[in-house]
Amino acid sequence: MTTAPPTSRDLGPPSVYSFRREDLAERLSAEGLPGYRATQLFTWLYQRHEHDPAAMTDLPSALRRQIADLVQLSLPPVAEMHESPDRSTQKFVIQFADGARVECVAMRTERRVTLCLSSQVGCALKCSFCATGLMGLKRTLRPEEIVAQVLVMGEYLGWQDDRYNIVFMGMGEPLANYGPVMSAIHILHDPRGLNIGARRITVSTSGLVPQMRSLAGEGLPLGLALSLHATTDELRNVLVPVNRRWPLAELLPAAREYGERTGRRVTLEYTLIGGVNDRDEDADRLSDVARQMPSKINLIPYNPVPGLDYQ
Repeated sequence: MTTAPPTSRDLGPPSVYSFRREDLAERLSAEGLPGYRATQLFTWLYQRHEHDPAAMTDLPSALRRQIADLVQLSLPPVAEMHESPDRSTQKFVIQFADGARVECVAMRTERRVTLCLSSQVGCALKCSFCATGLMGLKRTLRPEEIVAQVLVMGEYLGWQDDRYNIVFMGMGEPLANYGPVMSAIHILHDPRGLNIGARRITVSTSGLVPQMRSLAGEGLPLGLALSLHATTDELRNVLVPVNRRWPLAELLPAAREYGERTGRRVTLEYTLIGGVNDRDEDADRLSDVARQMPSKINLIPYNPVPGLDYQ
């Protein structure tokens, strides 16, 4: 059973992180303020990483006093944080106002930082090998709750590197929360915001074909990661049950279309599950699939999940 997140009526003014810049300009204009104040506010929040209105010195003093009545500038708290021994990876558990929690992960290599975001609390797709699938879907995330994950992790890392990669590969099915995910992407992509290039943002999906086609038409060269995990309908129906709705004969052409329309290689995510999908014939079929489209293959070792028999 899903529950709705609390509304702004419950929590006071809406979060500033829910607004695209043009929408924030409209909100400020409705209060009799010039729209360009939205650009100034975006610059302070996303480029100077300042969340205290009193420090926003190019805003009029009256607006600095008023801004908290118009929008909320606070970020959700970190309920837990777990760090790898070499400090290259941090997993954050963020808690929202209604008590819902999601995980997001920061991973650093020598070349760049990758931030892995959640799009839902839990997941409804029930992939049989997935820990999140055991939760069921609690609710979807709003745009500000997605944007906040980036800001929380960036604050922790001290904004040491502006070459962030964003991957929607955390909790939930991103394309099942299409509108809020796209709003968050536009906010993160805004040149007066974090200015994260579209080619550094990847959206994963278990295979929601209509939304894949919508994403291809957005006009942004976003990366697409397809959670494939099996090369026959018989096995994929078990591992990724949404395959029963959009089987491989529909899914693979949509993935090829995405790659051709965006000029991006589709990443074929393939989790290796011992004795299930890791035979020679599976490898042969996977290579055949990869040749059908602009693609690359990401082989993922399976991490056993308590309560599941897969290895």
